[in-house]
Amino acid sequence: MPTQLQKTFWFVLRFFEQGSEPYNYKPLHRTILLVVGVLFTLLCLASLYLSAGNDNYGFLIPVSVFFAVGFVCLVVGLLGSDRAVAKIWGQNKNPNS
Repeated sequence: MPTQLQKTFWFVLRFFEQGSEPYNYKPLHRTILLVVGVLFTLLCLASLYLSAGNDNYGFLIPVSVFFAVGFVCLVVGLLGSDRAVAKIWGQNKNPNS
């Protein structure tokens, strides 16, 4: 099942999983990434709920941004490799240098 989902969301994962440089991965990074993804998704849903009755459609900009950030965080956190998680945190440098 994860392999099929990885193939489905290749357009998100390919950017974060490419490269051959050393990286510094910690399991806590994945946990924090998942929590941030859930928080941004909840923020998206709350913004959508609170402003859906409005005739002005300007509320769709923050809703779209919150959804995109939450979606990328959840996809990388759930389906991404250790390299992808390290790259999203900017930890793609050698820890010994």
